[in-house]
Amino acid sequence: MTQGTRRRGAALEEAILRAAVDELLAVGYRDLTMDGVATRAGTAKNVIYRRWPSRAALCIAAYRRMLPSSPDQTPDTGSLRRDALALLTRANDRMSSPMGTILRQLLADIRSDPERLRELRDQVARAGVAHWLTVLARAASRGEVGEAALTPRVATVAVDLLRNEYALNGATPVTADVLVEIVDQVFLPLTTRP
Repeated sequence: MTQGTRRRGAALEEAILRAAVDELLAVGYRDLTMDGVATRAGTAKNVIYRRWPSRAALCIAAYRRMLPSSPDQTPDTGSLRRDALALLTRANDRMSSPMGTILRQLLADIRSDPERLRELRDQVARAGVAHWLTVLARAASRGEVGEAALTPRVATVAVDLLRNEYALNGATPVTADVLVEIVDQVFLPLTTRP
């Protein structure tokens, strides 16, 4: 930014969100401060508060940007099993990474704020379900599954089981054997049932 040039509107919001993402990745949610984000964005803290009423609200918006959303990021191996394992492995890697830690810290902080909790859960669910529905739609077009499998509940059952493993066992990555069990013993039988 050059001296005397003020960012406004979308350009300013983009700079703040980019700074919040960078700050989240650098220090995590627990240690993130609005002052740190403001400094990184080259703006004032009150400018941030005009757009996001709290640290949690800003970090939820920033976290949304960290989620995979591009269809190009959906595996396409030609096999539902391989695609499901690729998606589940990616989810496992994310859950055991700093991103997973950020999500868990955010969830812990906002557990008494139903509006923020719903907002975060909705955006995480939306980001994940699109890739799984894409994989299932491709499998349906290949004749691997029927159209009945193309529902959000069926699509996310593997990730829901993975989240359950994390809830029970903490932030430890789930082993590849458990991922294979989830796909082979639950996901595939559920999607290919008559």
